Order: sequence, then structure tokens, then C-alpha cells
Amino acid sequence: MPSSPTLPHSAQDIAGAHILVVDDRPDELQLLIEILRASRCRISVAFDGAQAYNRAQLIAPDLILMDVRMPRMDGFTACRLLAATPATQAIPILILTAVDKLDDRIHGLELGAMDYIVKPFEPAEVIARIRNHLKKIIRTRLDELLPDLPDGPDAALVRAAAAVLVRDLRKAPTVEELARLVGTHEKRLSRAFRDNLGQTAGEYIRDTRLKTARRFLLNSSMTISDIAEEIGFSTAGNFATAFRERFGMTPSDWRRQQGRVEEVNSAVEQQSDA
Repeated sequence: MPSSPTLPHSAQDIAGAHILVVDDRPDELQLLIEILRASRCRISVAFDGAQAYNRAQLIAPDLILMDVRMPRMDGFTACRLLAATPATQAIPILILTAVDKLDDRIHGLELGAMDYIVKPFEPAEVIARIRNHLKKIIRTRLDELLPDLPDGPDAALVRAAAAVLVRDLRKAPTVEELARLVGTHEKRLSRAFRDNLGQTAGEYIRDTRLKTARRFLLNSSMTISDIAEEIGFSTAGNFATAFRERFGMTPSDWRRQQGRVEEVNSAVEQQSDA
């Protein structure tokens, strides 16, 4: 296994992504951490499948790198549980293991893993695969956060800017920085947002943060403070105030209401099946 990671220039595209790394071997865990840190990812760690399953529900990572052979609960069992749990089933799992038999690779993919990487691995390949899966996640989130836009250069600017934002809302750039990142100037980007969305770029950033907060409230066990930090609010109080102004209730009340809706829907489904 390589002792020092050599990473592609494209690694910068995954900066800010939150990766849950699951491995029980300290040396291999340390190498993965070094690779991801070099790409400026945020990293959480679990040492077995059971811990990974619990942490994934608590922190809602963007992607999971999962070993197979681990104590308490192996990676295959964790994949099965994560894929069967509504709060975690959309998180892509990349199995990264020395278990390289064809039957094992097929088994892992059938359980819900999106990719299977055999150790020893090349760091650049791991980053490239992570990047490809994160691009799919960004497209899915953009579909949720952006209306259909007409073809044209200004609409393309809005889509490109939105893609930058959803990668890491904790550190959303200023409108001036955002314009530079998508190859234009602040005045044109602002006009593109107003013409295509009826919002300023700043209003869109705030709205995107609050809509993303709803996803965390619904699909994770994160605390209100952790969600506030994750989406870029300075305090939980500021977040709660902005959420209430936008949706008419506090984050905690919204989460409780959604829980009641889920209970009602589940009861209806059970009656229909009876």
C-alpha cells in the first residue's frame, strides 16, 4: 500500500465533503485520513460496522468508506442495515477492503454498496471514485433545490453557482467569490439569479441553507446546534429564528411534526396491508 498519497488536481472538487471512514486497523485508517485531509475533506471515523451504522444516523455524512472484516459487525452487515434504514439509505457506500473474491464483490454491491475498491489501492483512484459519487449526490441535491431552468448562459451560471454552494454550505463563499469561482463578475451573477430565480444570490444561499436543514432534521439524529453549524449559521439561535421566519415553526417543532406524519403514514400502510 502506498506510504504517501499522490492525488489528482481534481481532488479539490471534493473539498468540504463529509466522509465517514470505517476501518478497525489503525495503519490503514491513518492512510485514508491522510488522503482525505490532503483533499480537504471533513472526516469522521468508526471502528466497526455497528459504530458506523449509529454514527451515520447521527452525522449524516456525504459518503461512507467501509472496510469488510471488522469486529462486532462486519461491513456487509452494516451495508445491509444502512440500505434498509430510510435515514441512511441514500448515503453512498464505497467498500474498501482486502476481501477480493468475485462472490464477495458481487455480494457487497447487491447489499447496497455503490462501489468496491480492493486493497492495496492507489490514493488517486480512491479520490477519483469518491469524486464521481459525490458528483451524483450534488446533481440529486440540485434537482431538489433548483427549479427547472431554461437553456442559456445565465441559467448555466446559476446552476454552476448552486453546485458550488451545495458542496459545503458551512463555508459558503461571498457573492463576489462565488462569481469568481464560476468565471464571471458579481453584477452578472446577481442579475442571472434575479432573472432565473427571482432571488438575489444571497437570498438563494440563505434559502438553500434552510431547505438543507430540513433534510438533516428529517434524515438524521443531528442536534439543532450541529445542523446550524453544518449549514453555516453562527449560532443555533440564529438558525432557529431564520427557520421559523421561513417555515412558520421552529426546527424542533418541524422535526416533531414530520415524525407524527411518518407515524400516520406507517399506520395507514399497515391498515392497507391488513
